[in-house]
Formats: sequence, structure tokens, C-alpha cells
Amino acid sequence: MNSFTHSTTLGYMSEEMSGQKLHFVLVHGAGHGAWCWYKLRCLMETSGYKVTCLDLKGAGIDQTDPGTIDSFDEYNQPLIDFFLRDLPENEKVILVGHSAGGLSVTDCIHRFGTKKILMAFYVAANMLKNGFATDQDFKDGMPDLPEPGKIPFSMIPPEDSILKSMLLRPQPKGIKGAKFTDGPDADNVPRVCIRALYDPYLKPDKQQAAMIRRWPPSQVFDIESDHSPFFSNPFVLFGFIVKAVASIKL
Repeated sequence: MNSFTHSTTLGYMSEEMSGQKLHFVLVHGAGHGAWCWYKLRCLMETSGYKVTCLDLKGAGIDQTDPGTIDSFDEYNQPLIDFFLRDLPENEKVILVGHSAGGLSVTDCIHRFGTKKILMAFYVAANMLKNGFATDQDFKDGMPDLPEPGKIPFSMIPPEDSILKSMLLRPQPKGIKGAKFTDGPDADNVPRVCIRALYDPYLKPDKQQAAMIRRWPPSQVFDIESDHSPFFSNPFVLFGFIVKAVASIKL
């Protein structure tokens, strides 16, 4: 099992990534928003990286009613607009997606390939090459929901749990309509899977194992966390990301 302490992470980064001005785009999962990345964003920005956190349609502070979003394309449009309108022509980014944010990341991989994406991270995330295109995709990628009245296992600190309860929004039903056609350059984008060992939703030995087997990533890390490593274990999450990014040939 891989692990980093805070000091090891920063030391590794300064040795391996000094002088690089890398741009990370952090993509939240369903019901969340840009707010959920505040710990990871702080670690990245204080270490000299450029970071973009955005709200997908009907998420975070976006004013759209989630109940009106009937398609995945509509839900993911803010991320596509970022690539088409906000990202400079000669700039590439590193995508980091959590949970259903993995679907948003995969959509961009098919659309933009290596022209715009240096690497893609799936953090306790859906990693389905074609989205929910088949019955097997639904079987492998849909999370296990807790039994009524049963509280899912959580390692989230109390203050983050309270923040989450205040800011979570309903999940747009259009997310289940995510289906992708293979992009010509999709398989050339390096992908990294960060598997949460105590995830009660996308279990490491069930959904995550199946997705890794069907669309093998270039690297896999196991993190001691529940479904939300950015809350439960942000320093180690940051360390894994930095280690994987160090392998990119810039």
C-alpha cells in the first residue's frame, strides 16, 4: 500500500516537479460542488500549482434546478465550456474527477484527448470507457446505496461532515444518461485510478475492481479513505497525485 506524510509529499514535489507550472482541473461528483475540493486546492495552490474548481450544471452555486437537468451533456456543459472558451489554445490540463465526476473526465478525454489533457485521475470515481452504454456498465459503475435508515461508513472529520450536509444538492437524473463514443486519441491519455479502500459506495473489490479490469489505467493507488478522500485523507491524496504527475513526459 502506498502512503505519504505531509512532509514527504512536499519534499517529493519540490524534487521532482520544481519549475513546472501545471494546471489541475478538479471535477466534483454528483450533488457536490467546487467547494468540496477546498483542502486539496489549498495544498496545490500553496505548492505553486494552478488550480481550477468549477461547478457543473445544477451543482454548487450554479442556480439551475437539478431536477430540470435531463441529460448528461447539459450537466457537464460547464466543463466543456471551460475547455472551449476559457483554456488557452496552447495549454493542457490535468483532470481530477471524484465519484460521478469520473464520467465528466471521461467525456473530456474522448472529446479533447492529448491535445488538451496531460493526465486524468479517477478518485473513488466512475471509470467507464463508454459511460452507461450497456447493462454491464450499469452493473459495474453504479454505486451501492445504503439500506434505508443505515448510515454509510464515514471517515470524514466532523466539521467537513457538517459542511457537506449544508451544501449537498440533489443529483440530476441526467447523469445516468452518460454515454460516450470512443475518441480517436482517448487511449493515449494517461489515466490514474485512486481506489478508496473503505468506500461504501464504489467498493474497491467490486465496482472499482471491475472498472479497472475492463479499462486498465496506467497506475493504481490505494488510499485509506471512505468515499471522500479529499476530506478524509487529503495529504495522502495529494501525495499520490504528485507522484503520478511526476511520471508525465512534459
